[in-house]
Amino acid sequence: MKNVTLVLSDGTRFHGKSFGYDAPVAGEVVFNTAMMGYPESLTDPSYEGQLLTLTFPLVGNYGVPPFTMEENGIPSFMESERIHASALIVSDYSDYYSHWNAVESLSEWLKREKVTGITGIDTRELTKVLRENGVMMGKILFDENPELIPEADYAGINFVDRVSCKEIIRYNEGAGKKVVLVDCGVKANIIRSLLSRGVEVVRVPWNYDYTDMEFDGLFLANGPGDPDMCEEAVNIIRKQISESRKPICGICMGNQLLAKAGGATIYKLKYGHRSHNQPVRQVGTNKCYVTSQNHGYAVDAKTLETDWEELFVNMNDGSNEGIRHKTNPWFSSQFHPEACSGPVDTSFIFDKFIETLK
Repeated sequence: MKNVTLVLSDGTRFHGKSFGYDAPVAGEVVFNTAMMGYPESLTDPSYEGQLLTLTFPLVGNYGVPPFTMEENGIPSFMESERIHASALIVSDYSDYYSHWNAVESLSEWLKREKVTGITGIDTRELTKVLRENGVMMGKILFDENPELIPEADYAGINFVDRVSCKEIIRYNEGAGKKVVLVDCGVKANIIRSLLSRGVEVVRVPWNYDYTDMEFDGLFLANGPGDPDMCEEAVNIIRKQISESRKPICGICMGNQLLAKAGGATIYKLKYGHRSHNQPVRQVGTNKCYVTSQNHGYAVDAKTLETDWEELFVNMNDGSNEGIRHKTNPWFSSQFHPEACSGPVDTSFIFDKFIETLK
């Protein structure tokens, strides 16, 4: 294992060892407090361009499942077709793994996909720094080649455009109601969740104008980066809601884009919500759900137009976790109700959406 150094933009340094692909890398350093699910997290397109820190100390002990594809083109065990995080930062990497479904080690997977991985980092201290100062840019440097200093390609980048499909993809053709899925970086389990409920899914690029298409409902998917970079998508949503009352459901980035179409503004959270245990309350009730989340931006609910209202709020910091229209069947969640390797308390959101398809 080669010696490496993680350098944050404020000059803070952490020293560790490389267990992935040996290449320097730069990006936004974020942390996830989930205790499991690194195959799903690494392949989540919402981590595009980020250096992912896992706070749970032991990582890699259950290996990596096979990267197989189903007949419909959806990965069997992953959330997309590749790793999207630019690097993985852990405290204690396990060289040995044991799991009935594992076919390779985490180290082998990272090397095969040319993704940097570092271990031996005090991830609890790193997390404290990020919590106190907010997420910041960072660089992973290899001590034996200090002259190789990468530059982060992050500010002003439309990461949604990088991870969205480039052409229309159809699933379950001719089956039941037809749902247009706007791919901002959709997780595979969102597609699985829709297909398991017997609908046809038409997956379109993030900036595709679907308003003249024949469909029964619109689904706005998750995705990486700043939602303010997706004004094309927002304008198409505005066009849709001005011309039709067809049901709309959004998740994560989809919540933010729907909110922007509803007149709201977006702000960046200090260090984001990335975990399997975020408590969320449904507005107007005492119902509280345990949710899985992965986002760095939030909706400023105070800026919603009068015909919109909050649907869910975060019990930790009071930030918005979903919105709904007061009269039309349009609603969304900031959390992930489909979370594979996370809680399934809120999977009913898919059922609610399907029920609205007349």
